Amino acid sequence: MFGYIIVNKQEMKFREYDCYRSYYCGLCRELKSRYGLTGQMTLSFDMTFLVVLLTGLYEPETVKSSCKCIAHPFEKHPTSINRFTEYAADMNILLSYYKCLDDWTDERKLLKLTTGAFLKKKNAYVTKQYPKKAEKIYTLLEQIHLYEKTKEANLDLASGCFGEIMAEIFAWREDEWEQILRRMGFYLGKFIYLMDAYEDREKDLKSGNYNPFLLLQQHMENEETFEKQAYTILEMMMAECSRAFEQLPILEHVEILRNILYSGIWCRYEMLQRKKDKKDA
Repeated sequence: MFGYIIVNKQEMKFREYDCYRSYYCGLCRELKSRYGLTGQMTLSFDMTFLVVLLTGLYEPETVKSSCKCIAHPFEKHPTSINRFTEYAADMNILLSYYKCLDDWTDERKLLKLTTGAFLKKKNAYVTKQYPKKAEKIYTLLEQIHLYEKTKEANLDLASGCFGEIMAEIFAWREDEWEQILRRMGFYLGKFIYLMDAYEDREKDLKSGNYNPFLLLQQHMENEETFEKQAYTILEMMMAECSRAFEQLPILEHVEILRNILYSGIWCRYEMLQRKKDKKDA
C-alpha cells in the first residue's frame, strides 16, 4: 500500500521539486543512520509527504545539508532534516515491518519474509519508543486481516481500519491540530487502501485474494458503471482529506502539499486508465 502519495513533477516548479527531494533524501539519510541499509530500503514517498506536512504546520528548525549516496555517487545533493524526519523514519519502520508480514501471509513472498526478519529488531525498538501507537496499529492490522479472511463486502470497514492507522501516524501529538490531522490521515488512509484494491483487481481475481472492489463489481451492471462508482468513492475520500488539509494554517511548502493532494495522488489512477484504454483499443 505504498507509493500513492507522490508529486506530479510535471506540474511543479523546479525549486519546489528540489525542496521536496531534499526532504526525501533527508528521510533516506535518516533511515540509514538510524536503521542501517535495511531501514534505508524501506524509504517511501508516503512518509516524505508526512515530513513535509508536519514541517509546514509546526515549522521546526530544519538542518539543510548535502551528501552523496549510492543513488547519487558522483555529486552531492541537498538534504533537509528535522525532528519530523526522525518521526517519519520510525513510523516507516513500523509500517514496513507489518507490510512485510502481510505480504508473506497473503502471497508467501520469501523476500518479504526475509526483509521482515531483518526489520524485527528495528520494529521492536520503535515499538518501545511509541508503545501506544504501535499497539493500536497492530490491533487495526489484525482487524483488517479478519475482514480479509471473512471476505467483508463493506468497503468502509477494512479501508476504515487502514484510515485509522494513518490517522494515528498523522497525529504526532495531542494539541489543537490533532483532530484535523487525524481526519486528514483517516481519509487519506482510506483512499490508499481502496486505490491499492482498485489497482490489484486483476491480480486478486486470479489469486483469489480478498479485494473489496471485486465484491462491489459483482453487483454492478457493467464495467462502465463500476468504474464510475469506484472513481466517485476515491474522489470522495480525497475531497474529505483535502477539506481537512485546508483547515490547517500551513504557509511553508503549501504548494508542494497541494500538488500532491490535488494532482500527484491521482497519477497512479491516471496511469491505470491509460493502460486500460490501450488494452481496450
